[in-house]
This record gives sequence, C-alpha cells and structure tokens, in this order.
Amino acid sequence: MNKIKVIVVDDSALMRKIISDMINEETDMEVIDTARNGEELLSKLEKNSPDTITLDVEMPKMDGITALKEMKRKNFDIPVIMLSSISTKGTELTMECLEAGAFDFIPKPSGTISLDINKVKSDLVQKIRLASSKSMNKQSKGSYSISKNETIKRQDIYQNDNFKEKRKNFSNNIEAVVIGASTGGPKALYTVITALPKDLGVPVFVVQHMPAGFTKAFADRLDGNSDIKVLEAAEGDLINKNIVYIAPGGYHMEVGTDKKIHLTLEPPIWGVRPAVDKLFVSAAKVYGSNIISVVLTGMGRDGADGTVTIKNGGGITISEDQSTCTIYGMPKATYETGKVDEVLPIEQIPVEIVKLLMNTRR
Repeated sequence: MNKIKVIVVDDSALMRKIISDMINEETDMEVIDTARNGEELLSKLEKNSPDTITLDVEMPKMDGITALKEMKRKNFDIPVIMLSSISTKGTELTMECLEAGAFDFIPKPSGTISLDINKVKSDLVQKIRLASSKSMNKQSKGSYSISKNETIKRQDIYQNDNFKEKRKNFSNNIEAVVIGASTGGPKALYTVITALPKDLGVPVFVVQHMPAGFTKAFADRLDGNSDIKVLEAAEGDLINKNIVYIAPGGYHMEVGTDKKIHLTLEPPIWGVRPAVDKLFVSAAKVYGSNIISVVLTGMGRDGADGTVTIKNGGGITISEDQSTCTIYGMPKATYETGKVDEVLPIEQIPVEIVKLLMNTRR
C-alpha cells in the first residue's frame, strides 16, 4: 500500500514531534519531512513531493499565509491543512489562508504550543486523507465520486432550458435564503456572498461547519469584502432583510417563529454543531414555500434531509455542481434525494439567487 506522504511545518520542535507522531501512528500515512517555517518548507519542496502539508499559521521568517502564496506562485499544487491557534490574529490569518487556497484547517486546542493536540487527532488524520485523495484524484474513505451517467443527468439540469422555463412559473414570494457548507465552504461562500447586492431584499442564513472561535473572523472577513451586511449571529437577533447571518461555531442556529434567531446547544447532528439540517428545517417552518435553499461543498450528508423538508414545503432548492466542489459529499447526498431543482457550479449560484428573487417579485 502506498502511504500518504506528509510534510509537517511548525516553528516549535515539540509540536513538529507531536504532530509527526500522531500521523505516523496511522498505517496509511507517514511524515516524510518537517520544516520550521515557510522558507524551509519551500526549500524542501524543491526535492520532496508530499501528498499533503500541515502548515502552522503563525511562524517567524515566513508565516503560513506567505508560504501559501509563494507555493501558488511557484506552482506547488499540494493541498495544505492549516493548524491555527484560537487567537484574534490566528483566526484572522486562518481565514486569509482559506481564501488563498488552503484545503482546510485544524484549531490548536490550547494555543501555539498545544500539548493536548491529540484532542484533534481524528479530525486531522481524516482531513489529511480527504486532502490527499483530492490531490491524487482517486477515491478513498470519506471522498465521493459519481458515475458518468449521473454527471450527464446533472449537466442536463443546468445546461438546458427546463428550469429556466420552470422558473418563470414560480409563484413563490421569496422571503429568505438558507445556505449550508462544510469542507471547502469558506472559499465557496466567499464566492457567493461577495457577489450578492446590498439590497438583496431578504435575509440570508448560513451554516458553515467551523469550530467555535473562528466564525466571528469568518463573518468579519466576508463583511469587509461584501456589499451586503454580514455578521455572526447572536441569540435573539431580530431578523432583518439584507443581512447575512453566520451561525456561530459550536451552536445550532434556528429561525424562530418570532422572527428572531435562536442558538441552541442541543446534541450535534451528523457529528456537527452547527448543523445545516437544523437551520433548514426551522426555516421551512417559518417561511414555507417562500424560501431558497443552497447546499455547497462538504463531506457527509448534512443538508440533504433539510433540503427534502424545504422542497416538500414548496421551496426552491439548489446544490453545487461537483465540478466546483472541494468535496462532493453534501451536494451529492442532497442531489440523490431527488428534491433538487437546480445544480450549478459555484460562480452561477449567486446569479441564480438574484434572478429567482427578481422573478418572484414581478
């Protein structure tokens, strides 16, 4: 069996040792080299060809974001998993790294030197497997693919005029948009949210699978680059038009019948909190048929059941096309329910949202 080859980058010798030991304990992966900073990584990439890199965000000489940009400039197309401390600087830099092309990130539980890094071991090795399967363009545990026939069917949905004609007949008076995403979601959401106009006319609710401590920086970064207002949701927020509400990490976000946002610590669904299904089902109860749901890139099936609920209630449902997904898991599961109206590559999704809103207001 060919093992997944990993390079571990961290300025702390202790962290390099702990992370390397965690990876080498797995039978299907091995650390082939380590580096103390971005400069050393770039030097070692001249002679090493890893399948995946774990990269510390904050380092001397050359930090993670600079290293990522240099990798892109030098055409090193290798998936990178960032390791970030939950600090103001760390979370902000992590969001910048995701925008710059990092595959995903793992939070260091207790700061730069996290002796309890083993708490996130299962998450780290799972993401290494996903990242390497993406880079090697092959199936592995946790990755998803579909058959050629399924691809043709999905392409038919958005390449012919059936839905365009169907769109004209929608009687829905759209009052809200709900969006769910996981792995690859920050970049996908950046594409969608930054393309929305400030006078969209409806609220937008977003669940992105992200650990507690990072969603505020994510919301702030989106807000600073968007025309529409973006904020991290808080318990009891009064729902207003022309605002994007991001579910805070660690909390389920629901739309209340009192037209307020409610956050709960109810058990995770599909192993995650916030969960897309929790948002979608609650929104369907409030908005009925007057809602658009969108499921973007991510592993697993969160959002599929919620999509069924929205479609059965008369809402309009969209899922991201495999061609632009980092991980075609959640959109695949959603598509397979048979309840998706339209399958679109990520660049077309904000355009379609605006078109649907314009058409339903005529």
